[in-house]
Parts: sequence; C-alpha cells; structure tokens
Amino acid sequence: MVEVIDVARSLSSRAKFLLAAALASGVVFLFADQAVVRFMAATITLSLVAVILILRGVVFLADRSDRQAEFAISGLVGNDATPCFTTDVPGQILFRNAAAHARFGETPVTLVAALDDHFASPASVLYRLQSRARIAGAAREDVVTRRGHSRLSVHTVGSDRFLWRLEEFVDRSSTGRGAETLSLPMLVANKSGVILFSNEAMRRLLGGRPKRLDRVLTSSNPRTGEEVEVAGVDGPLRAILAEVEGPGERREIYLLPIPDRVAPAQILEDFENVPVALLRFSAQGTLLMANRAARDLLDLPLGEDLSFHDLYEGLGRPVQDWLSDVVAERHTGGSEVLSARKGSPESFHQVTLRRVVDLGRPGVLAVIQDATAMKLLEAQFVQSQKMQAIGQLAGGIAHDFNNLLTAISGHCDLLLLRHAQEDGDYADLVQIHQNANRAAALVGQLLAYSRKQTLKPEQIDLQEVLSDLTHLLNRLVGEKIQLKLTHAAGLGMIRADKRQLEQVLMNLVVNARDAMPDGGIIQVETEALTLLEEMRRDQAIVPAGNYAVIRVLDSGAGIAPDSLNKIFEPFFTTKRQGEGTGLGLSTVYGIVKQSGGFIFVDSTLGEGSVFHLYFPIHHVKAEDLIVAPKRKIVVRQGEGVVLLVEDEAPVRAFASRALRMRGYTVLEAESAEVALELLKDETLEIDCFVTDVVMPGLDGPSWVKMALEHRPNVRVVFVSGYAEDSLSEEQGRIPNSVFLAKPFSLNELAATVQGQIH
Repeated sequence: MVEVIDVARSLSSRAKFLLAAALASGVVFLFADQAVVRFMAATITLSLVAVILILRGVVFLADRSDRQAEFAISGLVGNDATPCFTTDVPGQILFRNAAAHARFGETPVTLVAALDDHFASPASVLYRLQSRARIAGAAREDVVTRRGHSRLSVHTVGSDRFLWRLEEFVDRSSTGRGAETLSLPMLVANKSGVILFSNEAMRRLLGGRPKRLDRVLTSSNPRTGEEVEVAGVDGPLRAILAEVEGPGERREIYLLPIPDRVAPAQILEDFENVPVALLRFSAQGTLLMANRAARDLLDLPLGEDLSFHDLYEGLGRPVQDWLSDVVAERHTGGSEVLSARKGSPESFHQVTLRRVVDLGRPGVLAVIQDATAMKLLEAQFVQSQKMQAIGQLAGGIAHDFNNLLTAISGHCDLLLLRHAQEDGDYADLVQIHQNANRAAALVGQLLAYSRKQTLKPEQIDLQEVLSDLTHLLNRLVGEKIQLKLTHAAGLGMIRADKRQLEQVLMNLVVNARDAMPDGGIIQVETEALTLLEEMRRDQAIVPAGNYAVIRVLDSGAGIAPDSLNKIFEPFFTTKRQGEGTGLGLSTVYGIVKQSGGFIFVDSTLGEGSVFHLYFPIHHVKAEDLIVAPKRKIVVRQGEGVVLLVEDEAPVRAFASRALRMRGYTVLEAESAEVALELLKDETLEIDCFVTDVVMPGLDGPSWVKMALEHRPNVRVVFVSGYAEDSLSEEQGRIPNSVFLAKPFSLNELAATVQGQIH
C-alpha cells in the first residue's frame, strides 16, 4: 500500500501535465471535423480527467491519514518527557514534542542538524536506522554521547513518516560536571578513538580541546598502569595511564603526569647476584642493567652505553626488530640462538626475551645461556651430513661411470682382437684403452671416498709396508725435502688393503711435499696406542682399544681454518688450476674409513700440518697368516651355457660378445624378471649365472636365490660398479658365487666364468 501511495503522490505532483494533456485533447474535440477524431479526443479527455480525479482522491485520503496519524502521535507523545520527532523520508522534521522543543529548540530543520552536536556521525546512524525501519517497521540503536549514552529508536508512521524517540542516559560519574573540577587530566573516547569529552585539566595540558586519541598519546597501544608519552602543549611529557571501561563502549582515560626519572645507579642486589645471566633493555633497545653473570659472559664494563644491536646479531633481520615486536606484544618473545658481538670470539648465546613493566615503563628482560657448544655440535653434525651426502653422490656417479667405462674398454678389447700391431688403427685403440683405464682409476678414487670401492683386506705389518715404500717415497719428495721415518716397536697387525694403504701414504707425503715448495722435513712416524676410554674428536668417536697410529708431519704453509673442514671433500683443493684434481685427500679419507680406521688433521698457518691415522689392531694366530698361493688362470676356449642378466644394454652387448668369442652359449636378459621367466623352461640347462647386483626391480642376489631353489648346482658370477662389501652378506648365503668388479676387461670376464664352470 505504501508503494501505491508513493506512486500516487509522484504522479499527483505532475497533475498539471496531465491537465494540459486533457485540455489539448478537449480542443481537438471541439475543432475536429472528422467524427472519429472527435470521438478519440473525447475518450482521451475523459480518461485523463478520471486519472487526475483518482490521483487527487488517493493523495487526499493519504494526507488525511497522515494528519490523523500526526494528530494521534501528538496526542500520544506530545507530553512525553523524552524528545520525540516525526520526519519525512529526507529527514525534514514535521513534528517535535515539548521535550524536543526544550532540548533542541526550534532552529534545526532536519533531524541530522538537531543531533549533530549530540553524538558522532549522526547522518550515518539515522540512515542506518531508517533503512532498517522501512524493512522491519522499527529499529533502535545505543550510541555514545558526550554526556553519557542514548538510545535512539524509530517507527514507521503512515506511508512516508517516521517517529523518532531519543532516550538520554546522563552519566552521573566523574565524566559529568564533576570531572571538570578534577585536577587530574582525563578524557572520554569511543571505541573508534574519537574523544567525546575532556576536562579542563586535560585541555590545559594539551592546549585545547582534543579531537582524536591518537593525537594525544604517541604510544601505539597504551595499556593501564604503563608509562605513556603525551603530546603536551609545551612538548612531550611522560604520564602513567589508567583506563576505566565506561558504559556504551566508552573509554575513560586518566593521566598522572610524572617527572623524568633517572635510571638507578645501583643494581638491585637480588638482580646482581642471581646465578643466571640477565639483561634489562628499554623499549628502544637500550641496555639498562646487566647482572654479574651477564657481564662476565659478555665481558661488559660497567657504565658503557650499549644497545641490543651492539650485543647480538644473527636473526636474518635486525635483532632490534625482534625486541620491538616483544615490547609491542606482536611477538610473545621466545628463544633464539644469536651470535654474540661481545665476549669470546665466535660465541653463540641462547637469548630468551620477555616483556616486563617497571614503574610504568615497558621494557624487555633477556635471559642468556651460553650455546656455543651446542652450535658447534650442530655445525659438526651438518658437516657430517654433508660429507655423507657427497659420498652418496660420488658413489652414484662412480657406479654409472663404471658401467660406461665397462662398455668403452670392453668394445675396445673387441676391436683390438681384430687388429694386428702393424695396423694403423692399433695405436689409436691402445690410446683409447689406456685412457679408459685412467678414467677407471679416477672413478676408483670417487668410490674410495664414498667407501664403495672393492678392497682386498689382509693382515699386514705397518713396518714392512713403510720399509717397502721408503725408496718410492724418497723419489716422490725430491732433493729439497728430507724424509724421516720413525718406527715404533710392537705395533701389531692391522687389516687393510696393502695396495690402497700404500696409496694413502703416498698421497699424504705428496701433499706434504707440495706444501713446502722451499724445502723442509717430512716425518712419517708410527705409534702403538691404547685407548682406555673412547676418544671424541671432531664428529667422530674412536672406541677404546689398541690402535696402530701413523702420523705424517710437515713444516709447510699449513691449512687455513676456514678450509680445514673441507679438505676431505671431493674436488676441493687449495692448489692452483692444473696442479691437482682435489681427489687426493678425499681418496685417503674414503680408504681409511672403509678400512675401519680414523683420520684427523691438525694444522697451523705458517707452521705446518699433522695427519693422524688410527687403525685398530687385529690379533691373529700365526697359522691364519699363511696365504695359499693364487693359481694363475690361463684363458682358453670354453663351453657351457651362461645366463647373462644386465640392465645396461652396452655392458650386456659387450659381455655377451666376449663370452661367445670364448665358446660359451649366452642367453641374455635385461632384468631379473625376464631371467626368471626364461628359467621356467625346465629343459633349459644353465651352467653359470652372470648377473649385475644393482638393477631395477629384483636385484642380483634376490633373483639368484629364487633361481637356485630349482637349480642348486648352477655357478654364479656377480658383477657391480660398487664394492663387494655391498653384497657380502647376501653373497655369503649364496653358494658357488664370486664377485667381479666393474669395469672389467674381456679376459677378466672370460677367466672368471672359466674359473666358475671348470
């Protein structure tokens, strides 16, 4: 109905246009000659007159209804003690009762103007309430005013009239007239920070009536009981803030100005003598106090002006930002391990921050613990993990290269068989073969570092090894350098690969020689050492027991401290380009570790280096030292059926051709699953399995164990680019099996298969 009346009022306001149209059609009716035109003009004239009369009637009835409603309202709220208004849609005041006359007078024409001084943003409040009332019929809202708070309610009256009622709740607390007489500065603000009231003391302090709270207090988040900075008329001043929650979400804030305080000259006795390192910082990060434990830890003199930044670094961002976050409670505090700028060099401290308030001033208390040992242990662990990761990478690369080198050197062997020495291509093939062998030796160094090379350990006497090496080592060091060997008595036997141990000693002596370009003395000495308890050094733990120790000492340039923990990494070298591959010490490291030993280094710049090698003593009986002479196998034409299982196609092609050339019948399979499928044929006779160890799917030992359940007499040759130790446990449970390391030559493969079959 309200919408119909609104349309009627709108059309009625344009009745003069309808009347003009009716007159025009009447003129046409009077002067038209044709009957049809006169009829149409008469019809239009009568229709327009009827519409005008209907609209006038609707508006008349609506106005009479509004007058009756206003009369009823005036009778209902005319004598109400609460200010009441009626307004139209734009907010024009149509009626106000006696209380509204007394409270606001006759001057305001609109309700917004009447309430402009009463509370903040009256236009938005009135629009919000009026919109809700047009939908629901009524609405109300409590608002904060300068004198307290008010409840503003609205009801729809008639078609486009609204009845407003303003109930005021005047505050009887100190925020009323009594607050004006207080000598303590105070103000009242709403939740948005708009200041609703300030007393005389506050206005004198600020030099005028404040508008917003953030222009009075420079602190971003003031808290009760804490010291804040106030923007006074004579400059900033400090005050203790007290806040009381008022009605209607008001904030009553009181300020107690205080003079600037000087930090105490004496540190409190309990703070000074507590056995935990404690530091007190201001909100700006200035060091206020440090107890005795903290001064000893950081080597701080009394009275020095320092900040948090002067003491610590190491968060990846300014440490002052961390402290500021704790003060502002954007961060709860927590602990961080920081690098100390004061105290012992390269020391680390675990710093725990907590926000504290002292005499109204927020600050930070720092609890300090020495974390240097923990940080060092962490660095050692990271170094150990890095060495292990590099070893795995080196071993994986070496394994893949061994497959490539097996194919290269093997096919080169096949080509050499088809060329005589007088052939022009023979020398080129020999060069290819020799360089493939050199590459294989380089790969062997990588496998040595990753502890995955094939070793042939035996019981050896260090004195004999060193005596046999003396002549060769003297030739390696040259004329400028003197080599001294000192043997200890009763070293005992160690278990190691003699050839690899000789390589270790040669590498260490050559490195010592290169560190002394102007000459000097290299000492190689041995010692029998008994550890009664385990020895911890670097990231290694040497168990208690008997050890043969080899030391290689030089008086050369020494190793820089930042390079000391990298010297055993592959391809790391301090030599100039072209003077070294960086694999010497990594090879030494791998051989010693794979032999069950330990290696450490001490070095001082300008004074020289000492390498310590620890090998556990193996006590064996005399009869165990007797080694059966190795029988030399002469490669000849053979016969038999060989099942060759190899996932690398080039290696499989070479091995297959090599064995066929020696007279063997070869069945090929690219995987263990294919091999097992072939063996399902029970009529197939197999004399020897030649299989790679590491393959996708089933590995070599796994499929061989399954095959031997039905063919127990078949011989087995395992081939791999890794060390024999990687399958020794599995191989030990497989009878009649041998191991052949990659890369292998044509003759080595044929001889191994021949030795198994025959």
